[in-house]
Amino acid sequence: MMKRATLTSEAGAAIGDNQNSQTAGDAGPTLLQDHDLIEKLARFNRERIPERVVHAVGTGAHGKLEVTNDELPRWTCMKLFARAGQSAPVFVRFSRVAGSKGAPDTARDPRGFAIKVYTEEGNWDVAGNNTPIFFIRDGIKFPDFIHSQKEDPHTNRQEPDNIWDFFSHTPEATHQFTILFGDRGIPASYRYMDGFGSHTFQWVNANGDRSWVKFHFKSDQGVRYLSNQEAAVLGGKDPAYLHHEFYSAIARADYPSWTMSVQVMPDAAAARYRFNPFDVTKVWPHGDYPLIPIAKLRLDRVPDNYFAESEQVSFEPSNFVPGIGPSPDRLLQARLFAYGDAARYRLGVNHTKLSVNIPRGVEGGARNYGRDGAMRADDNGGASKNYQPNSNDGPMQTGLSSGLGYPLSGAAGITPQQHHAEDDDFTQVGALYRLMKDNERTRLVENIAESLAQVSREDVISRATENFRKADPDYGQRVAEAVSRRRDAMVRPQGEY
Repeated sequence: MMKRATLTSEAGAAIGDNQNSQTAGDAGPTLLQDHDLIEKLARFNRERIPERVVHAVGTGAHGKLEVTNDELPRWTCMKLFARAGQSAPVFVRFSRVAGSKGAPDTARDPRGFAIKVYTEEGNWDVAGNNTPIFFIRDGIKFPDFIHSQKEDPHTNRQEPDNIWDFFSHTPEATHQFTILFGDRGIPASYRYMDGFGSHTFQWVNANGDRSWVKFHFKSDQGVRYLSNQEAAVLGGKDPAYLHHEFYSAIARADYPSWTMSVQVMPDAAAARYRFNPFDVTKVWPHGDYPLIPIAKLRLDRVPDNYFAESEQVSFEPSNFVPGIGPSPDRLLQARLFAYGDAARYRLGVNHTKLSVNIPRGVEGGARNYGRDGAMRADDNGGASKNYQPNSNDGPMQTGLSSGLGYPLSGAAGITPQQHHAEDDDFTQVGALYRLMKDNERTRLVENIAESLAQVSREDVISRATENFRKADPDYGQRVAEAVSRRRDAMVRPQGEY
């Protein structure tokens, strides 16, 4: 057997672990000292010029988030949620994950569901998806995952071999693959799909009491999806079908809305919960933590200029306001760096000065000591000092604690994800499969088989099928049989590709 080459950093140093990032103990946050993680993410963010590396195909709209629940101060001191009736303007962008600019927006792919809320305390971004979970749980694997979904470096097309090879080695992705290849994989409209914050976040109230929360946005129009055949026809006629459908609805004043809800977990419950509540590959069962409606999201205006807003908007999971902050979710921790870095590369260091990104809810706008940089179009701070502390009445820190810390233990370094009593990659997938009606299962299996049957390596097919089998024996068996039927019926092309 040929010896495998050693994986190295850009400087040639051998990498000991490419699966886990360095954390403060087995349950703590990711560490900035992890050079391999930072280098990998920073390089990944600079791989495309100038479009987004992911979520390049998108549709944006303006609207409003209006609070409907008076009970929220018990969990958070966010001023937006101080009482029912308060509201803030928003900009929302829907998008495909893997497609490059010009790709059809009807392809089977997760959809971004990103919300910028212009609150009086600053911009709050919820950069989520139309699924409550994701494919991986550690940000160090994100570049690898996206590479497997994007164009192959040799064939320059999305290759089933790459998609399924990565999946076969990544059992944690089984949950998201089941959603992706099920009925929810292709929304019939952005108006008819749900959105999720996906990650776990922390809320802190005025007394400093912490809770853990997940955000849900349920479509008030209901949920509708397209079959593979319908999507192929609509996308073939109009690659921007979902984009045009959404714009047409707004033009005829058919304004969409979503009910925003939260799940709230007490801080003390997290450590003893039966699975890791910060694992983004899992959902919190509603029987444990029911949905609590808190607000209405309504969209009623599309941008006058697509590039100025939908293309230049930047969503950063690190954009928090007092009362909300991050959790130890490892994928979220990586996104806190990666999204802002992507915007600085793609749009420039002054992207926050663009109209769609300016914190319009804050009196006087953003005030800091950032200066210079490409495309600085304002007065660049004029004659004011560009350092702090200073003696010229420049902006000062408040001195107030955010209250968003949490206790840590353990040694700094690379550690696997913390496991709770019922942590595994397959239990929730099996439960989801068994919740489906038989016709839904049939469509799920056939959608998987249509893609998996194109894979050239039998070992990849076998590993992928085994992941489904571990979730539910019937699931795996039906996938195996469907793939076998399709491969037997395939007319294999001859000659060079």
